Amino acid sequence: MTAGQAPGRAGIVDAHHHLWVRARHPQPWIDPVTMAAIDADFEPVDLAPLARAAGVTATVVVQSIASQAETVHLLGVAADDSLVQGVVGWVDLTADDTAERIARLRAARGGDRLVGIRHLVQGETDPAYLDRPDVRRGIAAVGAAGLVFDLLVRQHQLPMATRLVYDLPEVSFVLDHLGKPALGRPELTEWIGDLRAFAASPNTTAKLSGLVTEVERSHWTTDDLRPAVDHALDAFGPDRLMFGSDWPVCLLASSYQRWVDALTEMVGGRHGSDRAGIWGDTARRVYGLTAP
Repeated sequence: MTAGQAPGRAGIVDAHHHLWVRARHPQPWIDPVTMAAIDADFEPVDLAPLARAAGVTATVVVQSIASQAETVHLLGVAADDSLVQGVVGWVDLTADDTAERIARLRAARGGDRLVGIRHLVQGETDPAYLDRPDVRRGIAAVGAAGLVFDLLVRQHQLPMATRLVYDLPEVSFVLDHLGKPALGRPELTEWIGDLRAFAASPNTTAKLSGLVTEVERSHWTTDDLRPAVDHALDAFGPDRLMFGSDWPVCLLASSYQRWVDALTEMVGGRHGSDRAGIWGDTARRVYGLTAP
């Protein structure tokens, strides 16, 4: 990252990565055959040199399993590691006491680093999951607690997510991985319209992340990813987009630095203040990152 790329004075924020030690919190979604590259443990000591080389000075770690215990652990990691300035954790949205569960997380060690909540909606088979009253009650509790709700959905779930963000205007939503567009496939046309409808709601932002695993993993180029990035820039504007590495999941298709370089190429022609939003300012504003 060069000075001309204007990441902002405070450096780059990686708004989306994961950490896990499988003996402590198993990751059953990892297939050891098709996902051999990430069938391992990933800890802060592994991330630090990659982040430093890319000019990253702050990160947001995101839950990877439906476990409040994992969130407690990640909060502890954030308490010990100045690089990790925010945690997007998990609580049971359908519980009657979601607000109390959030309060317990905030009372845990590192609880001041809790900035958001996420549920793995992409794995839900109910086409109206986000329409359910119990789920919406939980998401409303997230917003009432002053936290962001990260939306992890697949492309076909974007209309459901759009209904949600319009119906809960008091909640701040972040769309992970741009809703996983069907890059290189005819279905991308539907995503274009659906993303624009989602972005029209002012309580939404999105992450430029997770795209390298949505294309042919071994042969992708920036041209494969550019249609999604260009449309997101048009739909949201740079001040509502943020960089995320999706490390270590990105290792299925890319090194950390290769994704940074690819995104740098795709947004490099924009005004410096626009790039500053993408590389850090948006994440700091949306997640309220204030740690030094």
